[in-house]
Amino acid sequence: MSERDYAPLSIACVRGLCDKLYDKRKFAGVEIEKMVKDFSDANNTSQIKRLVRVLGQDLMASTNPNVKNGALMGLSSVAVGLGKGCIAYLPELIQPIVACFSESESRVRYQAAEALFNVVKVARGAALPHFPLLFDALAKLAADPEPQVKQGAELLDRLVKEIVTESPDFSVSAFVPMLRERMYSRHAAARQFCVSWLSVLDSVPALPLRQHLPQLLDPLLVMLGDVHAEIRRMCDIQLGEFLRSIKKEPARVEFAAMINILITHAQSPDELVQLTAITWIKEFVELAGPAMLPYASGVLAAALPCLAYSDEPRRSIRETATIVNMQLTKLVEAESPSSSPGPDEGDEEDRGRINLDAVVGILIQMVHHSSVHTKVAALEWFLHLYNKMPNQMSAQSGQVFVSAVGSLTDAADEVVRRSLAVTAEICTCTPGSPGDLESSPYYYKFLQALLRLLAADENLLEDRGAFIIRQLCVLLNAEDIYKALSKILVDEPNLKFAATVVDVLSIILLTAAELQDLRLQLRNFTAPATQQLFAGLYRCWCHSPVSLLALCLLTHNYAHCNALISTFGELEITVEFLTELDKLVQLIESPIFAYMRLELLSGSQSAELRGALYGLLMLLPQSEAFHTLRRRLQCAPPPDRPALTIGPAGAAAPGIDFGALLREFRRVQAAHRAYRLVERPRRDPAYS
Repeated sequence: MSERDYAPLSIACVRGLCDKLYDKRKFAGVEIEKMVKDFSDANNTSQIKRLVRVLGQDLMASTNPNVKNGALMGLSSVAVGLGKGCIAYLPELIQPIVACFSESESRVRYQAAEALFNVVKVARGAALPHFPLLFDALAKLAADPEPQVKQGAELLDRLVKEIVTESPDFSVSAFVPMLRERMYSRHAAARQFCVSWLSVLDSVPALPLRQHLPQLLDPLLVMLGDVHAEIRRMCDIQLGEFLRSIKKEPARVEFAAMINILITHAQSPDELVQLTAITWIKEFVELAGPAMLPYASGVLAAALPCLAYSDEPRRSIRETATIVNMQLTKLVEAESPSSSPGPDEGDEEDRGRINLDAVVGILIQMVHHSSVHTKVAALEWFLHLYNKMPNQMSAQSGQVFVSAVGSLTDAADEVVRRSLAVTAEICTCTPGSPGDLESSPYYYKFLQALLRLLAADENLLEDRGAFIIRQLCVLLNAEDIYKALSKILVDEPNLKFAATVVDVLSIILLTAAELQDLRLQLRNFTAPATQQLFAGLYRCWCHSPVSLLALCLLTHNYAHCNALISTFGELEITVEFLTELDKLVQLIESPIFAYMRLELLSGSQSAELRGALYGLLMLLPQSEAFHTLRRRLQCAPPPDRPALTIGPAGAAAPGIDFGALLREFRRVQAAHRAYRLVERPRRDPAYS
């Protein structure tokens, strides 16, 4: 190219500018700087534009790195020479320089960083309209692999930050979307660059960065999970600063805009991210109060699984989640219109409402969690909701009922105990007639489901059956439970199962402290209600001869005991039958039947009782139980000798048709014999 093509530059100046030696390029730069000053003094803008075009377009179009470096030196010199006058030419100066950051030659990238530094240093705040271009350039340089380039970039970065923090015209609103986009980068240097910018801007009170926290929180939590310790440390510090500012000025915080972000990250596999998110949730629930209720389902989904953590490294997460759960529980106050079901992200009038559909859905998921602590917490939530919002919860009872009944097979006693408590609440929470079990659509449905579970799993019946029934008798009325179970078992087609359940019910009735009142009621046999209860139990107890005998002993019906024992000779005397007789003798010797042993001394029924016990003695083989009962009978006074009168004689029960009851017993036992004949070939290979 001729000298005319480079005008106003001379050929010598162009050669020096494009030389590979820095000193020659620097000398040419000084010449350009002086030339520009002269043009500026003469107000010769056309020559300045011509010069900038030659440098920024003609020379910059070369593929030779030395020529590009020369062009960069020249553009830098133009800015220095013009001083504040360079503001009119900033687009033409900045754009070709920034384009060089994509060059493969690291020398060119470094020279570009130096040139841009000089231009921005001269322009200062006037360069801010070009901030998006500058910030993009800085982000690229931050990730540059060459240490020298990164060093030059750090100087430029500090300068731009200095200008931004000093300028009243800097737009944070325009900046945040740019920053947010780059915060999702996976490159460690880019992430470190973004956090450094956050930290600098947050340190300037005049810049309203914190009002844009909803846009920055998610990428910041993402970066908190970075594999590099320094990035995690920087993010942790910055998040701590943000949280402190929230606690100082909660009235200015958009809690609703951030809570779902926190809920998502509170379920992160990264322990630091999870602890940070759950800690923020704790502060949000405390500061925002009822405004967090619409998000209760999400908070529970995040907090309750954390209760499962038992290892020391995650102890802080578990403890914080426990506090969150407790805080949220306290927010659900007494039933009122403000706590009726509402949308999760509702408008102003829905603020403070809890979405029961969503909450119940999450709690049902938590009931099936692997952790006992999580399951117990979910079931306690159901109890709390039924206590505070019974009318609203009645609409949810169908799905809660299924979940609670399914939990009765859980291996943990605490889960079973609370599942029973929830089921009891459902049964008593009947709209219009609370507490009336008979009117509840779930009462008999529950007992039938319970019996199906016990029938399907012999181990459950053996290991947990008594525990479940005792708990039910505590939660609900014991008499009602026994009446209802008896009514269902009378028609039970699986006779062996029915007999087993009756044995369980019998031993609970005779020994459990929780059924003391029911035992006393049955002993007061003169009351019509007791006679009615006895008749109902009798028909069910017919499935188990020994249990039926114990029931008649408990209710002072000794004459009928003799009649029953006389029919026992018709029964198949099995090992199981003798074992049950052995247990009955042990019960007779226990404090439960102390009153009956005293009745051997006197009373109109003493002879009938003595006869029943002698009949029982004759059924027993000469085992330890036989000798125990015989010794007891030997202690009683002879029948022909007057004895001390202990109490009133047993009264007759005109309302009971014992003949019909005895016929029912024989009918049921005949059915059992037939049932065993059918079942025995199925169980015994010798019959096949």
